[in-house]
Amino acid sequence: MATIALGLVPSHYADLRGPDEPCLTYPDGELTWSELESRANRRARMLEEHGIGLNDFVTVALENSTLFHETCFALWKLGATPHIVSPRLPPAELKAIVELLKPATVIGANFFSILGHLSIEAGLEPDQYPDTPLEPRVAKHWKAMSSGGSTGRPKIIVDHLPSEFDPTDWLLDMPQSGCVLNPGPLYHNAPFVMAHHGLFRGNHVVGMSRFDAAEALRLIEKFQPGWVMMVPTMMHRIWRLPEEIRNNFDLSSLKVIGHVASPMPVWLKEAWIDWLGADRIYELYGGTEGTGATWIRGDDWLAHKGSVGKFIREAKVRILNDQGNDCKPGEIGEVYLMPAGGPGSAYHYIGAEAQVANGGWETLGDMGWLDEDGYLYLADRRTDLILSGGANIYPAEIEAALAEHPAIDTAVAIGLPDEDLGQTVHAIIHIHENWREEVRESDLRCFLEERLVRYKTPRTYEFVEYSLRDDAGKVRRSELREQRLVQLDNGG
Repeated sequence: MATIALGLVPSHYADLRGPDEPCLTYPDGELTWSELESRANRRARMLEEHGIGLNDFVTVALENSTLFHETCFALWKLGATPHIVSPRLPPAELKAIVELLKPATVIGANFFSILGHLSIEAGLEPDQYPDTPLEPRVAKHWKAMSSGGSTGRPKIIVDHLPSEFDPTDWLLDMPQSGCVLNPGPLYHNAPFVMAHHGLFRGNHVVGMSRFDAAEALRLIEKFQPGWVMMVPTMMHRIWRLPEEIRNNFDLSSLKVIGHVASPMPVWLKEAWIDWLGADRIYELYGGTEGTGATWIRGDDWLAHKGSVGKFIREAKVRILNDQGNDCKPGEIGEVYLMPAGGPGSAYHYIGAEAQVANGGWETLGDMGWLDEDGYLYLADRRTDLILSGGANIYPAEIEAALAEHPAIDTAVAIGLPDEDLGQTVHAIIHIHENWREEVRESDLRCFLEERLVRYKTPRTYEFVEYSLRDDAGKVRRSELREQRLVQLDNGG
């Protein structure tokens, strides 16, 4: 099938599936395909009156909602590019991003203080505008995402794919004309891509405003989705539900339960495989940059335990050592990727420079190795590597061991300066609320003795009562480390 402009997707499925078939269900309401088409047309005409046109960047700062999707389709109808940011960004951070990109406007509430930049209130209704179709337009870039990365400085990742799509194209075993659950925040790349590609393929997308483990299971039983993408934190929270609650829902509709964004502890992956079956558990590895991705099913993972899989869509991978030479199988080095379209074909940065090796190979900063069969295994990001007494220590290994303790919600391992060893391991621990009076540092030390060699175990522990992860389940180790270094400098 030929590609269609993204702005035509709602009308395409209103004709193909029926105008009254549901396409979106969120806590703020439901929309059918015809309702999404009508509302997106009205909103597009309103935005056009504000001067939005072909290839304009428009910053979208909205909560998960039907309005979020309606806004994106309105922009695609105009041939504009949605640039996605969190609606909860501090004003100073949003201002820095907006000044970097210089979008045509910002859509979202409470952002009228950004002097010199047009803003449109999130809830401004376009009811007075006609809902007649617009001439289809295709933007040069279908999306742009923001990231602070490991440096804390804003950068924008501009996707080089145009705003058109082949609905029959394979995408991570996602169904067509079925149902997809989106439990993640749309301002992160994976939920944004998966939810919208679900719509592009004619699926009914059921979304959550914020993740709640029991609510996710209830939605699965009610709407019977065949496909969901989570992050390990979500799967950990579901697994930690009392067994009588977790097993009280019908999850038989799910054919694909994928996870992405952060390392999955081996024990947790094995638990889900034992619970729901290896043929239903999948893992995705890749960056927002789109330079390469892997996809592995649970039974394949059992044969290559710990791997994130082989690369798909003709992307290529090299593991390079510090001298820029290819590593042997099993040897840890930095992971470099090449998209099928060649150097520079997948994206470009605004506000940052890509880390490029000879021949245009790019790295996202991840460390890892390949086995003899070409399966990729990740160690950690180079910026997170802890060098202690001449030994390389990878935080993810320590965090995975700590995560096996039933009391621990999240564990983060960072390196702090040490006059003798260079760095020592410091563990930041967030305990489940009902365990906080029962777990001590000595308990965790004993727990790790059976799981890690001595030099990898944390020298110091810190217990916090706030979440160490954001809504997408990500931890910014570098940011946490910088905060501790400032405290040390200040005598804390």
